[in-house]
Amino acid sequence: MTDPATSPAQPASAVRIDELPDGRKVIHRDVAANGARFHIAELGDGPLVLLLHGFPQFWWTWRHQMGPLADAGFRAVAMDLRGVGGSDRTPRGYDPANLALDITGVIRSLGEPDAALVGHDLGGYLAWTAAAMRPKLVRRLAVASMSHPRRWRSSMLSDFRQTSAGSHIWGFQRPWIPERQLTADGGELVGRLIREWSGPGGGPDDEAVEVYRRAMCVPSTAHCSVEPYRWMVRSLLRPDGLQFNRRMKRPVRVPTLHLHGSLDPVMRTRTAAGSGEYVEAPYRWRLFDGLGHFPHEEDPAAFSAELVNWLKDPEPDR
Repeated sequence: MTDPATSPAQPASAVRIDELPDGRKVIHRDVAANGARFHIAELGDGPLVLLLHGFPQFWWTWRHQMGPLADAGFRAVAMDLRGVGGSDRTPRGYDPANLALDITGVIRSLGEPDAALVGHDLGGYLAWTAAAMRPKLVRRLAVASMSHPRRWRSSMLSDFRQTSAGSHIWGFQRPWIPERQLTADGGELVGRLIREWSGPGGGPDDEAVEVYRRAMCVPSTAHCSVEPYRWMVRSLLRPDGLQFNRRMKRPVRVPTLHLHGSLDPVMRTRTAAGSGEYVEAPYRWRLFDGLGHFPHEEDPAAFSAELVNWLKDPEPDR
């Protein structure tokens, strides 16, 4: 992979989408943090809510939540993770501890004392990590479609059904083949995964799926997208992975909202639901009946209402 400093400029039109579904325009900015440059899209003023996307998506996955968050008096900022969307594609730095430092670094670069983190899929894994490792920078935590990292590790090693549900992660361990598969035929595999992982009511529409396909085909994105999963598996028995797992014993001590689709084929409900044992703070579990891996896109109104009501609740333990 080429160094981002010398590689050609990335096609901005693929990821810097100005207009949200409600017609409002977001502000695009680049911020420096943790030795790299990160693209963000923001809307609204108030306490910071930092939105973290998962695989195989980018900041735009939160397009339905940014408007309601801004209307509720929050500064909604959706960032592209390292190596994805409009952010730098660096040769290394895709372990969860460093990716969590990217997130907390962005909070500081935005001039905020802390943020409510909202993460989906891989973004949820990193939100759990940031809340445990940098608790002073995380005001509240909301995670969708992802278990706590320790719960993920134990389930992938001991629960055959979860191991099977995460079969794509095992497939990512092969060199170069996953990158070629993700970009073949204009990102056809991206569209297929999104449709297969959505609930029976349907997930992102065809137009949205096409956006995700184009974004994955931006040079080096596919490689950077699978690197975190390579680390997660290859480090299971390595010293760095064991050290990370020990560090994640630290309990989460901020109010936590855990959102999950009952028909999620990627992260089993049983796996995700056991994450509350790692939270020593108000913890709220919300299961969306009939939804799959993308509840924030499959039923955006219900998801946004749940998220906003919880963020505005002064007593989230009720």
